[in-house]
Amino acid sequence: MSVSMTGSGEIATPVESSNSAMTWGPIFGGAAAAIGVTLILLLLGSGVGLTMVSPWSGQSSSLGTVGVTAAIWLVVVQWLSSGLGGYITGRLRTKWAAVHTDEVFFRDTAHGFISWALATIFVAGFLASSLTSLAGAGAQAVGSAASAAGTAAASSTASAADLPTAYFTDALLRPEQARAGATSDDTAATAEVSRILLNGAAAGQIPDDDKAYLATIVSARTGLSEADARTRVDTVLKRIDDAKVAAQKAADEARKAASTTALLGALSLLIGAFIAAAAAAFGGSQRDEEEDLLVTPRI
Repeated sequence: MSVSMTGSGEIATPVESSNSAMTWGPIFGGAAAAIGVTLILLLLGSGVGLTMVSPWSGQSSSLGTVGVTAAIWLVVVQWLSSGLGGYITGRLRTKWAAVHTDEVFFRDTAHGFISWALATIFVAGFLASSLTSLAGAGAQAVGSAASAAGTAAASSTASAADLPTAYFTDALLRPEQARAGATSDDTAATAEVSRILLNGAAAGQIPDDDKAYLATIVSARTGLSEADARTRVDTVLKRIDDAKVAAQKAADEARKAASTTALLGALSLLIGAFIAAAAAAFGGSQRDEEEDLLVTPRI
Protein backbone atom coordinates (compact mmCIF):
# COMPACT_ATOMS: atom_id res chain seq x y z
CA MET A 1 0.00 0.00 0.00
CA SER A 2 1.35 3.45 -0.95
CA VAL A 3 0.35 6.95 0.18
CA SER A 4 0.72 10.00 -2.09
CA MET A 5 0.48 13.74 -1.40
CA THR A 6 -1.64 16.12 -3.49
CA GLY A 7 -0.48 19.54 -4.61
CA SER A 8 -2.36 21.24 -1.75
CA GLY A 9 -0.62 19.08 0.81
CA GLU A 10 -3.57 16.80 1.50
CA ILE A 11 -3.07 13.05 1.83
CA ALA A 12 -4.54 11.13 -1.08
CA THR A 13 -6.45 7.85 -0.71
CA PRO A 14 -4.08 4.92 -0.12
CA VAL A 15 -3.56 2.64 -3.10
CA GLU A 16 -3.53 -1.13 -2.40
CA SER A 17 -1.51 -3.37 -4.70
CA SER A 18 -3.59 -5.88 -6.63
CA ASN A 19 -0.73 -8.39 -6.78
CA SER A 20 -0.40 -11.00 -4.03
CA ALA A 21 2.89 -11.22 -2.19
CA MET A 22 2.71 -15.03 -2.42
CA THR A 23 3.60 -16.87 -5.63
CA TRP A 24 2.32 -20.44 -5.47
CA GLY A 25 4.03 -21.70 -8.63
CA PRO A 26 7.59 -21.53 -7.26
CA ILE A 27 6.38 -22.82 -3.90
CA PHE A 28 4.86 -25.95 -5.42
CA GLY A 29 7.87 -26.40 -7.69
CA GLY A 30 10.32 -26.25 -4.78
CA ALA A 31 8.14 -28.57 -2.69
CA ALA A 32 7.95 -31.10 -5.55
CA ALA A 33 11.73 -31.03 -5.94
CA ALA A 34 12.21 -31.52 -2.18
CA ILE A 35 9.73 -34.43 -2.13
CA GLY A 36 11.44 -36.17 -5.04
CA VAL A 37 14.89 -35.84 -3.49
CA THR A 38 13.57 -36.99 -0.12
CA LEU A 39 12.00 -40.15 -1.53
CA ILE A 40 15.14 -41.02 -3.50
CA LEU A 41 17.40 -40.54 -0.48
CA LEU A 42 15.03 -42.46 1.79
CA LEU A 43 15.06 -45.44 -0.58
CA LEU A 44 18.86 -45.23 -0.76
CA GLY A 45 19.08 -45.10 3.03
CA SER A 46 16.72 -48.06 3.35
CA GLY A 47 18.90 -50.11 1.01
CA VAL A 48 22.05 -49.25 2.94
CA GLY A 49 20.31 -49.81 6.28
CA LEU A 50 19.20 -53.32 5.32
CA THR A 51 22.85 -54.26 4.85
CA MET A 52 23.40 -53.51 8.55
CA VAL A 53 20.72 -55.98 9.67
CA SER A 54 21.10 -59.74 9.43
CA PRO A 55 19.13 -62.67 10.86
CA TRP A 56 22.40 -64.49 11.54
CA SER A 57 23.91 -64.15 14.98
CA GLY A 58 26.93 -61.86 15.19
CA GLN A 59 26.48 -60.44 11.68
CA SER A 60 24.03 -57.62 12.50
CA SER A 61 24.75 -54.20 13.95
CA SER A 62 23.36 -53.36 17.36
CA LEU A 63 19.95 -51.72 17.68
CA GLY A 64 21.53 -48.54 19.02
CA THR A 65 23.93 -48.30 16.08
CA VAL A 66 21.14 -48.82 13.57
CA GLY A 67 18.96 -46.22 15.29
CA VAL A 68 21.68 -43.56 15.46
CA THR A 69 22.69 -44.20 11.85
CA ALA A 70 19.09 -43.88 10.72
CA ALA A 71 18.69 -40.64 12.66
CA ILE A 72 21.84 -39.15 11.12
CA TRP A 73 20.69 -40.18 7.65
CA LEU A 74 17.30 -38.54 8.23
CA VAL A 75 19.13 -35.33 9.18
CA VAL A 76 21.17 -35.47 5.96
CA VAL A 77 18.03 -36.16 3.89
CA GLN A 78 16.19 -33.25 5.50
CA TRP A 79 19.00 -30.80 4.95
CA LEU A 80 19.70 -31.74 1.33
CA SER A 81 16.07 -31.78 0.27
CA SER A 82 15.27 -28.56 2.14
CA GLY A 83 18.22 -26.74 0.63
CA LEU A 84 17.39 -27.82 -2.91
CA GLY A 85 13.66 -27.11 -2.56
CA GLY A 86 14.25 -23.69 -1.05
CA TYR A 87 16.80 -22.70 -3.68
CA ILE A 88 14.48 -23.72 -6.53
CA THR A 89 11.64 -21.79 -4.91
CA GLY A 90 13.74 -18.62 -4.79
CA ARG A 91 15.08 -18.93 -8.33
CA LEU A 92 11.71 -19.61 -9.96
CA ARG A 93 9.75 -16.66 -8.58
CA THR A 94 9.32 -13.50 -10.63
CA LYS A 95 11.03 -10.29 -9.64
CA TRP A 96 9.05 -7.99 -7.39
CA ALA A 97 9.28 -4.46 -8.76
CA ALA A 98 9.09 -1.39 -6.52
CA VAL A 99 9.52 -3.52 -3.39
CA HIS A 100 12.02 -2.72 -0.66
CA THR A 101 15.02 -5.03 -0.34
CA ASP A 102 14.06 -6.06 3.19
CA GLU A 103 10.55 -6.97 2.02
CA VAL A 104 12.00 -9.02 -0.84
CA PHE A 105 14.20 -10.90 1.64
CA PHE A 106 11.21 -11.61 3.89
CA ARG A 107 9.06 -12.83 1.01
CA ASP A 108 11.80 -15.14 -0.22
CA THR A 109 12.33 -16.66 3.23
CA ALA A 110 8.56 -17.06 3.67
CA HIS A 111 8.27 -18.78 0.28
CA GLY A 112 11.09 -21.15 1.21
CA PHE A 113 9.52 -21.95 4.56
CA ILE A 114 6.09 -22.65 3.03
CA SER A 115 7.68 -24.85 0.35
CA TRP A 116 9.50 -26.81 3.09
CA ALA A 117 6.27 -27.16 5.09
CA LEU A 118 4.34 -28.55 2.12
CA ALA A 119 7.08 -31.07 1.33
CA THR A 120 7.34 -32.13 4.97
CA ILE A 121 3.59 -32.63 5.30
CA PHE A 122 3.48 -34.74 2.14
CA VAL A 123 6.43 -36.94 3.13
CA ALA A 124 5.05 -37.37 6.67
CA GLY A 125 1.67 -38.36 5.24
CA PHE A 126 3.33 -40.79 2.82
CA LEU A 127 5.36 -42.44 5.58
CA ALA A 128 2.36 -42.59 7.90
CA SER A 129 0.28 -44.21 5.16
CA SER A 130 3.00 -46.79 4.50
CA LEU A 131 3.37 -47.61 8.20
CA THR A 132 -0.41 -47.84 8.57
CA SER A 133 -0.59 -50.28 5.66
CA LEU A 134 2.14 -52.43 7.19
CA ALA A 135 0.44 -52.33 10.60
CA GLY A 136 -2.89 -53.23 8.99
CA ALA A 137 -1.35 -56.20 7.22
CA GLY A 138 0.23 -57.36 10.48
CA ALA A 139 -3.02 -56.92 12.39
CA GLN A 140 -4.89 -58.89 9.74
CA ALA A 141 -2.38 -61.73 10.00
CA VAL A 142 -2.63 -61.72 13.79
CA GLY A 143 -6.42 -61.61 13.56
CA SER A 144 -6.44 -64.60 11.23
CA ALA A 145 -4.19 -66.54 13.59
CA ALA A 146 -6.34 -65.57 16.57
CA SER A 147 -9.47 -66.60 14.70
CA ALA A 148 -7.93 -69.95 13.85
CA ALA A 149 -6.85 -70.42 17.45
CA GLY A 150 -10.31 -69.46 18.67
CA THR A 151 -11.91 -71.97 16.34
CA ALA A 152 -9.58 -74.68 17.55
CA ALA A 153 -10.24 -73.74 21.16
CA ALA A 154 -13.98 -73.74 20.61
CA SER A 155 -13.85 -77.24 19.19
CA SER A 156 -12.25 -78.54 22.37
CA THR A 157 -13.75 -78.80 25.83
CA ALA A 158 -12.75 -76.00 28.18
CA SER A 159 -11.25 -77.13 31.45
CA ALA A 160 -10.75 -75.50 34.80
CA ALA A 161 -6.99 -75.34 34.11
CA ASP A 162 -7.67 -72.67 31.46
CA LEU A 163 -9.17 -70.22 33.97
CA PRO A 164 -7.15 -67.24 35.30
CA THR A 165 -7.55 -68.59 38.83
CA ALA A 166 -6.02 -71.96 37.92
CA TYR A 167 -2.80 -71.23 39.84
CA PHE A 168 -4.69 -70.45 43.05
CA THR A 169 -6.86 -73.52 42.54
CA ASP A 170 -3.70 -75.61 42.28
CA ALA A 171 -2.42 -74.07 45.52
CA LEU A 172 -5.65 -74.95 47.32
CA LEU A 173 -5.70 -78.54 46.06
CA ARG A 174 -1.94 -79.12 46.29
CA PRO A 175 -1.43 -82.57 47.88
CA GLU A 176 0.54 -82.95 51.08
CA GLN A 177 2.62 -85.72 49.50
CA ALA A 178 3.48 -84.03 46.23
CA ARG A 179 5.71 -86.83 45.06
CA ALA A 180 2.86 -89.29 44.67
CA GLY A 181 0.59 -86.78 43.03
CA ALA A 182 3.28 -85.59 40.62
CA THR A 183 4.07 -89.03 39.28
CA SER A 184 0.46 -89.99 38.68
CA ASP A 185 -0.11 -87.66 35.71
CA ASP A 186 2.83 -86.14 33.86
CA THR A 187 0.58 -83.92 31.71
CA ALA A 188 -1.13 -82.43 34.74
CA ALA A 189 2.19 -81.91 36.49
CA THR A 190 3.65 -80.15 33.44
CA ALA A 191 0.62 -77.86 33.22
CA GLU A 192 0.84 -77.06 36.93
CA VAL A 193 4.55 -76.22 36.67
CA SER A 194 3.80 -73.92 33.75
CA ARG A 195 1.14 -72.11 35.77
CA ILE A 196 3.53 -71.68 38.68
CA LEU A 197 6.16 -70.18 36.38
CA LEU A 198 3.62 -67.87 34.72
CA ASN A 199 2.36 -66.65 38.06
CA GLY A 200 5.93 -66.05 39.21
CA ALA A 201 6.68 -64.07 36.07
CA ALA A 202 3.57 -61.94 36.63
CA ALA A 203 4.34 -61.39 40.32
CA GLY A 204 8.04 -60.76 39.77
CA GLN A 205 9.20 -63.64 41.96
CA ILE A 206 8.33 -67.22 42.90
CA PRO A 207 7.49 -67.87 46.56
CA ASP A 208 9.66 -70.29 48.51
CA ASP A 209 6.84 -72.80 48.97
CA ASP A 210 6.35 -72.90 45.19
CA LYS A 211 10.08 -73.48 44.72
CA ALA A 212 9.96 -76.37 47.18
CA TYR A 213 6.95 -77.82 45.40
CA LEU A 214 8.69 -77.49 42.02
CA ALA A 215 11.73 -79.31 43.42
CA THR A 216 9.46 -82.11 44.65
CA ILE A 217 7.85 -82.48 41.21
CA VAL A 218 11.25 -82.45 39.46
CA SER A 219 12.58 -85.05 41.88
CA ALA A 220 9.55 -87.30 41.31
CA ARG A 221 9.74 -87.05 37.50
CA THR A 222 13.53 -87.25 37.06
CA GLY A 223 14.63 -89.48 39.93
CA LEU A 224 16.97 -86.80 41.30
CA SER A 225 17.46 -86.30 45.00
CA GLU A 226 15.66 -83.43 46.70
CA ALA A 227 18.88 -81.42 46.90
CA ASP A 228 19.77 -81.96 43.22
CA ALA A 229 16.19 -81.21 42.19
CA ARG A 230 16.25 -77.94 44.15
CA THR A 231 19.57 -77.05 42.50
CA ARG A 232 18.07 -77.68 39.08
CA VAL A 233 15.05 -75.53 39.92
CA ASP A 234 17.30 -72.69 41.09
CA THR A 235 19.38 -72.98 37.91
CA VAL A 236 16.33 -72.82 35.64
CA LEU A 237 14.86 -69.89 37.58
CA LYS A 238 18.20 -68.10 37.29
CA ARG A 239 18.10 -68.58 33.52
CA ILE A 240 14.57 -67.19 33.45
CA ASP A 241 15.70 -64.12 35.40
CA ASP A 242 18.67 -63.65 33.06
CA ALA A 243 16.38 -63.83 30.04
CA LYS A 244 14.05 -61.25 31.63
CA VAL A 245 16.98 -58.92 32.34
CA ALA A 246 18.22 -59.32 28.76
CA ALA A 247 14.76 -58.49 27.43
CA GLN A 248 14.57 -55.41 29.67
CA LYS A 249 18.02 -54.33 28.50
CA ALA A 250 17.02 -54.69 24.86
CA ALA A 251 13.82 -52.73 25.50
CA ASP A 252 15.82 -49.98 27.21
CA GLU A 253 18.25 -49.80 24.28
CA ALA A 254 15.31 -49.57 21.89
CA ARG A 255 13.82 -46.78 24.02
CA LYS A 256 17.09 -44.84 23.98
CA ALA A 257 17.47 -45.31 20.23
CA ALA A 258 13.89 -44.16 19.63
CA SER A 259 14.42 -41.13 21.89
CA THR A 260 17.62 -40.18 20.08
CA THR A 261 15.93 -40.58 16.71
CA ALA A 262 12.98 -38.41 17.79
CA LEU A 263 15.20 -35.65 19.18
CA LEU A 264 17.47 -35.62 16.14
CA GLY A 265 14.43 -35.71 13.86
CA ALA A 266 12.91 -32.67 15.56
CA LEU A 267 16.24 -30.83 15.42
CA SER A 268 16.70 -31.71 11.75
CA LEU A 269 13.22 -30.41 10.94
CA LEU A 270 13.96 -27.07 12.60
CA ILE A 271 17.29 -26.74 10.84
CA GLY A 272 15.70 -27.93 7.59
CA ALA A 273 13.14 -25.13 7.82
CA PHE A 274 15.94 -22.60 8.35
CA ILE A 275 17.96 -24.03 5.45
CA ALA A 276 14.94 -23.90 3.13
CA ALA A 277 14.25 -20.26 4.02
CA ALA A 278 17.90 -19.26 3.67
CA ALA A 279 18.28 -21.14 0.38
CA ALA A 280 15.16 -19.46 -0.99
CA ALA A 281 16.53 -16.03 -0.04
CA PHE A 282 19.86 -16.89 -1.66
CA GLY A 283 18.18 -18.20 -4.82
CA GLY A 284 15.93 -15.14 -5.06
CA SER A 285 18.91 -12.84 -4.62
CA GLN A 286 20.81 -14.61 -7.39
CA ARG A 287 17.77 -14.44 -9.66
CA ASP A 288 17.43 -10.68 -9.14
CA GLU A 289 21.15 -10.15 -9.73
CA GLU A 290 21.05 -12.12 -12.97
CA GLU A 291 18.05 -10.12 -14.20
CA ASP A 292 19.72 -6.83 -13.25
CA LEU A 293 22.77 -7.82 -15.28
CA LEU A 294 20.58 -8.59 -18.30
CA VAL A 295 18.64 -5.30 -18.22
CA THR A 296 21.62 -3.06 -17.39
CA PRO A 297 22.84 -1.43 -20.65
CA ARG A 298 26.46 -1.81 -21.51
CA ILE A 299 28.48 1.36 -22.08
